Amino acid sequence: MSFPPAHRPDPSRDLTLERTVDVPPELVWAAWTRPEHVKRWFSPAPYTTVESEIDLRPGGTFRNVVRSPEGEETTVAGCYLDVVEGERLVWTSVLGPGYRPALDSFDPPFTAVISLSPTSTGTTYRALVVHGSPEHASRHDEMGFRDGWSAAWDQLVTVVHELRGDRTPTG
Repeated sequence: MSFPPAHRPDPSRDLTLERTVDVPPELVWAAWTRPEHVKRWFSPAPYTTVESEIDLRPGGTFRNVVRSPEGEETTVAGCYLDVVEGERLVWTSVLGPGYRPALDSFDPPFTAVISLSPTSTGTTYRALVVHGSPEHASRHDEMGFRDGWSAAWDQLVTVVHELRGDRTPTG
């Protein structure tokens, strides 16, 4: 998996996910950057995203409220650190809008680097989730990172196929 040099994974502290799918990068970008789309895929079913707020600029907010099947709500919020149109989103739960330290950070705190690369038939999606310690990475993994992010990615692909007008998603 390749990442920009400043974002080389540390296997003891970081979690990664990479997939290639048959949907164009511009629609994957739209699914990540428009609240009406994020609400449809961000939480792995049976969880739902009931609120989404995006201010797509460095220092802007990335905030989602996730509801469990039992009705419990969790806020996943952060601050964008880097936005490269159509290619990369970097956000952290450690900071809030305007780069202010977050008072109620997601536990465990993390920084996410989402990279999109066009392929001849679609998009390669890379997620690097950076943690401050091996313990935080382990806890996030035990919370279901791999299964949860993979399920959410499958849901994102379904949303993108619907945006494109496809009847049967593949990928």
